[in-house]
Amino acid sequence: MPLYEHVFIARQDLSNAQAEALIEHFGTVLADNGGKVVTNEYWGVKTMSYKINKNRKGHYAYLRSDAPAAAVTEMERLMRLHEDVMRVLTVKVEKHDDGPSVQMQKRDERERDGRGDRGDRGDRPRDDRPREDRGFGRERR
Repeated sequence: MPLYEHVFIARQDLSNAQAEALIEHFGTVLADNGGKVVTNEYWGVKTMSYKINKNRKGHYAYLRSDAPAAAVTEMERLMRLHEDVMRVLTVKVEKHDDGPSVQMQKRDERERDGRGDRGDRGDRPRDDRPREDRGFGRERR
């Protein structure tokens, strides 16, 4: 069966539990039509770059599925009819990547590292002289 990746955005006024219930609901739609959800991820509430239906934020969800085209078409149809779903994107892929999606990898790195080490910027030479010798703190003439 073909492999697909789906991303959908749900309204911001839903609770996290309701958004995750939507993921489960659309997974069962795929299963009822002969497909299966390989993995699903709830990305959380994110700010969108423009308003959709007067909403600035939305609950983002990601599904990886192994399903026939008819099952995907039915799931997309139901998503577009559902009043809580604002946008849907489905992409057919050759194979699913192992591990979490890029969005979840970013979140894991942020949680582990905090702000992280900025290190040497590299775009300008480092001046090790004291601030006073570099012209800071002098009165202007």
